[in-house]
Amino acid sequence: MPTAYFTPATFRFLRSLERNNNREWFQAHKDNYERDVREPFLALITDLQAPLKKISAHYRADPRKNGGSLFRIYRDTRFSNDKQPYKPWQGARFFHERRNEVHAPSFYMHLQPGDSFAGGGMWHPESDALKRIREFLADNPEAWKRATRSKTFRDHFEFWGESLSRPPRGFDLNHELIDDIKRKDFACGEGFDEKLACSSELLPWLVETYKRVAPMIDYLCASQELDF
Repeated sequence: MPTAYFTPATFRFLRSLERNNNREWFQAHKDNYERDVREPFLALITDLQAPLKKISAHYRADPRKNGGSLFRIYRDTRFSNDKQPYKPWQGARFFHERRNEVHAPSFYMHLQPGDSFAGGGMWHPESDALKRIREFLADNPEAWKRATRSKTFRDHFEFWGESLSRPPRGFDLNHELIDDIKRKDFACGEGFDEKLACSSELLPWLVETYKRVAPMIDYLCASQELDF
């Protein structure tokens, strides 16, 4: 039977956390976080395991409480000017089995009041990985166009992130994919609202979203010599 994971209480907690981003408030409301945010998200990750494996046998939805797909709610403030201790959102990354060896693309889901989305790709790839993507784009333009310029892709996804103002050194200014080669991020997604997030349609919607973005993930895997 279809399952609804999140409730309006999930979003009430995240809105309250944004207004009260301090350790005292969070400790006083930690039970709400566990009940309304973390536990339902872990249940969703568990239920994504089988459908994600059908999309790619090399990707994992890992429902462990620590070290799995779910991002920590705690921010690392050591090197940031923003000293707020918590993220006012909850996210999960569904990663490649070789993620500890190679910088690999991921599927992603982000839950935040007014800014929830799902998609995938590579966000801020390391310099060597970025160079491989650009070289792969230069040499394999047709497969990239099939993956990212279909009507289905354009109807559902938008690219995010930064691009260079000029082509990177060594690449043809007139290459047909020069705008993609100039990208510094190769990530895209589609937003969804609170009504969908709190409904039993969320899981099937996520599965369809990941199926639609899979050709791009496959392409990025190929650029890093990873199986998909």
